Amino acid sequence: MRPLEGIRILDLGRLIPGPYATMVLGDLGATVDKVEEIDGDPIRQWYPRRGNESALFLALNRNKRSICLDLKKEEGRVAFRALARRADVLFDPFRPGVLDRLGLGHASLREGNPRLVVCAFSSFGQDGPLAQRTAHELAYLARAGLLGDPTGSVAPEIPYCSLAGIGGAIWCVVGILAALAERARTGVGRIVDISITEAAMGFTTPSLGALLADDESGKHGLDVSGGTCAPYQIYTTKDGRHIALSAPERKSWMAFCESVGLPGDLSALEPGPHQEALRNRLDTLFASRTFEEWRAFCANADCCLEPIAFPRELPDDPQHRARHFFFELPSPWGPLLQFATPVTDRGAAHSFSHTPPPRAGEHTEMILREAGFSPDQIATMRAQRIIA
Repeated sequence: MRPLEGIRILDLGRLIPGPYATMVLGDLGATVDKVEEIDGDPIRQWYPRRGNESALFLALNRNKRSICLDLKKEEGRVAFRALARRADVLFDPFRPGVLDRLGLGHASLREGNPRLVVCAFSSFGQDGPLAQRTAHELAYLARAGLLGDPTGSVAPEIPYCSLAGIGGAIWCVVGILAALAERARTGVGRIVDISITEAAMGFTTPSLGALLADDESGKHGLDVSGGTCAPYQIYTTKDGRHIALSAPERKSWMAFCESVGLPGDLSALEPGPHQEALRNRLDTLFASRTFEEWRAFCANADCCLEPIAFPRELPDDPQHRARHFFFELPSPWGPLLQFATPVTDRGAAHSFSHTPPPRAGEHTEMILREAGFSPDQIATMRAQRIIA
């Protein structure tokens, strides 16, 4: 599936969320020209490494070309404007006003290319009192109400995932695709304003939905997110690993009870002090078998019970193997393990459609030649360290 073939993305994304978004666009067939600083995307220096390159960079930047360009110099900005005139999409991950101060603001670039779609991907959006505030993943989650449970009865913890950043990246892709569809009708691009914090707030929907309630009885529903629902809980196995039970509805709870030989008491799905006793009973049940014994049990029981895997175990999971979620990509660093997205072409038959992550500045000359720069102009820019 390559519906974006022929679409050119001018990508200023760096670190994690932006590169994830443009990786998805590249998987869909777009030409992604990654504009890096003269010394490259800072994430290239992160650990752990594969040879002299960051492993995380290699995981997020397949199907892209790299140009290293100094936008603080006028000649670099001239080159960037030339690239923007040919682009279909500009991916801007900076705080509002950063590109304006460089003379490369959205309005200015769209004057030269009215068909340009700009995806402005920032912490809090392009306006509002927090628009200029610096933030990272934990701050987005805090502001979005995603740390701790809705009642405040459980102490907040740092999640082992990037809900805000990757969630925001996905909304970037949705916004860009919608803007390209609109442009196909109107011939004119638009600015897509994506707030990472607002993207994170989408994950609070179960709690936000309660704001609509007008129930005056004082009754509360069964809290499946605050750790008080025994049928929706993480339990410890005999050997200290963990397993996730997610059966907060009648069908799944009855299936679980039948599978493990418990009486199917539907009061388990109601809030109340009896939840603690049920939790203790399930603690004992799960502690009676090892992780491997429970994993074998899960393979044959369809009751919303799943073993909790470590990331290193995922490539060997039979489900992920069957769907070719992980695949190898030939590269200058040797075969690279890559992870798919839900829209990535997969399997050996499609490996030819993916290109390995680029070295910093690997395609600088190629991209500039395509934009109309002569070999002499490119050589001069290189000598002046405007490009690398």
